[in-house]
Amino acid sequence: MDTPPSEQPVFGPQLRPEASPVSSPPLMESRVAQANSPQRRLTLLGCLALGAVLAGGGAAGLTVSALGPATGTQTIANPQTITISGSGTANAIAAIAAKAMPSVMTISVTDGAGTSGTGSGVVLSPAGLVLTNTHVVTLDGATGTPVVSAIAANGKKYSAEIVGTDPVADLAVIRLAGASGLTPLAFGDSSTLQVGEPATAIGAPLGLSGTVTTGIVSALDRSITVPSSAAPKPGIAAAQGMSATSVLAVIQTDAAINPGNSGGPLLNAAGKLIGINVAIASAGASSSPTGSAGNIGVGFSIPANEARRVANEIIASGSATHGLLGVSVGTTPPTASSSAAGAPLAAIAAGGPAEMAGLVVGDIVTAVGSTKVASASDLTAEIRALPAGATVAVTYVRAAATAQTTVTLAAFAG
Repeated sequence: MDTPPSEQPVFGPQLRPEASPVSSPPLMESRVAQANSPQRRLTLLGCLALGAVLAGGGAAGLTVSALGPATGTQTIANPQTITISGSGTANAIAAIAAKAMPSVMTISVTDGAGTSGTGSGVVLSPAGLVLTNTHVVTLDGATGTPVVSAIAANGKKYSAEIVGTDPVADLAVIRLAGASGLTPLAFGDSSTLQVGEPATAIGAPLGLSGTVTTGIVSALDRSITVPSSAAPKPGIAAAQGMSATSVLAVIQTDAAINPGNSGGPLLNAAGKLIGINVAIASAGASSSPTGSAGNIGVGFSIPANEARRVANEIIASGSATHGLLGVSVGTTPPTASSSAAGAPLAAIAAGGPAEMAGLVVGDIVTAVGSTKVASASDLTAEIRALPAGATVAVTYVRAAATAQTTVTLAAFAG
């Protein structure tokens, strides 16, 4: 574990839903439930799209693409002053943009060998701590020695260093050199979100900094699978010793987000952070007349409550922890007579958290905390979203009877 930086966590403890002891549920340890292996492909825009089958199901042919940094030569838009005039919805969005824009950074990354990319970030502290995605600062996992810089909304440029990355949650914290007097973005409580409420995204899609788009919260408690953005380690093959994919619990939005929006904020009607933009669903290059995959109104954001928790841990120690349930999960119920929708347990680790809590092979997990679990990926995402050592209620079905147990999670090694 890295030496803790001098800064203390800049926010309070992670917010929890009042109705449940945790907002994010259990996990799956095996990969047997993942439908197809992820694929990497280049779009015509030169943005690396990390394709994987949409974990939660959906329309045939849809893939989930980690937004990735917008790669290649980028033109950063000139700083703009936002003037609020008129009234109604447009005025409300303008007010959100005016409030949040000073807290959004455009992040540029290069590997020193000609590859570069642009992403977005959220200011956490006046002294220059900024939250973004791991895949932004590692160029989708391509480099472990990036050169990072950031440009504020007023046009001021900063060099930056990485405080820590967390490939499991695809979150990272960077520190801007010589920064002071920055405006941290206020966090909202993502556990209180409702489907249909307004959502606004700010970031640098395709390198166009200061871009504002708006929509709604389309769905909650989605789970998606994307390739890992872990940086390569010297002398170790890229896929050796690390998970090939990450399973994320996310918010779905129709606010337009594209490569370069990664790490930027999703905001509520009060201009507070409710999510960190991370991925989009696309029809794929084969379905597009231009051969490129872009936004189709299905974007995904990491909930602010998880982002708050992970950022605090990274600031304190350089890394973050994630829960481990100690099970392997199947894709279908173990018996034809079982009709419960959920995550069927195919194997239990001896002495692990699940066994200690009384779970057995054949149990079908249907909820973690107050969040319903409909698939193996749902279970994985919810468990990974929790810290190691968290205590969470797990609801399950055994022999057609519903029961609940309390599990204390172990640490996921990544």
